[in-house]
Amino acid sequence: MIALLKRDLLLSFRAGGGFGLGLAFFLLVAVLVPLGVGPESGVLATIAPGVLWVGALLACLLSLDRIFALDYEDGSLDLLATAPLPMEGVVALKAVAHWLVTGLALTLVSPLLAILLSLPPVAWPWLMLSLAIGTPALSVIGAFGAALTVGIRRGGLLLSLLVLPLYLPTLIFGAEVVRRGASGMALTTPLAALAAITAGSLALLPFAAAAAIRVNLR
Repeated sequence: MIALLKRDLLLSFRAGGGFGLGLAFFLLVAVLVPLGVGPESGVLATIAPGVLWVGALLACLLSLDRIFALDYEDGSLDLLATAPLPMEGVVALKAVAHWLVTGLALTLVSPLLAILLSLPPVAWPWLMLSLAIGTPALSVIGAFGAALTVGIRRGGLLLSLLVLPLYLPTLIFGAEVVRRGASGMALTTPLAALAAITAGSLALLPFAAAAAIRVNLR
């Protein structure tokens, strides 16, 4: 299991995959939005929670098609399907690898980008917390979508269409946590909902993704 996780992490860096691409996209969103909206700090602070969460969501989406596509193309996925490690474990490990190079990285740099969008410092811990809780769900949901489209040539657009509706609850509650944190409001409800979405995704979707992969490999 550890060897598979290390392999996926190395491929992510060597192939110019999700790590640099996701961070670059997240940075571009934080830089371009003030240029388009204007430098008014009040306006930027109002839209910052939604903008940062949309940027993180789209940054995670950029590298989803690579979760299983490379293994499918070189035949590694067939070997993994016959390995002693259950396919559910393979899916979970690949989702963890995706989160480490995208979700975790975005969480760590998010306070720096919050400065560009004039988000109040009081909301920075809540931004990091919401991303830390919510981005694992993005990776697992993305792994499920990638499993559904594995083997489909140029399936990136189809993958986006399948995954984006499933991302909406995480986006809504994640942005709400940051908005309420900036306003000093109660955070219990959106945090609980965000954690429940992530817990449900982690519990159910690896099994659904594994079943989809087995169907596609037949």
